[in-house]
Amino acid sequence: MLIHKIVQELQDIPEEKLAEIYDLIHYFRLGLNKERSQPRIPGLLTGKLGDAFFEPLPEEELQKWE
Repeated sequence: MLIHKIVQELQDIPEEKLAEIYDLIHYFRLGLNKERSQPRIPGLLTGKLGDAFFEPLPEEELQKWE
């Protein structure tokens, strides 16, 4: 069963990274439970993006993803 494969993979993840995996799974599951009020139309954004959106991320934030 697939859930057993997932558990096997989780056993090889270092303890200090498990909180990130938990957050990913938890918020993914919550998203499955939400119903969208209107269908998503790819490519259309509401509002505008500021110039800051296109600036590189600070080094401190990039290190959180390593």
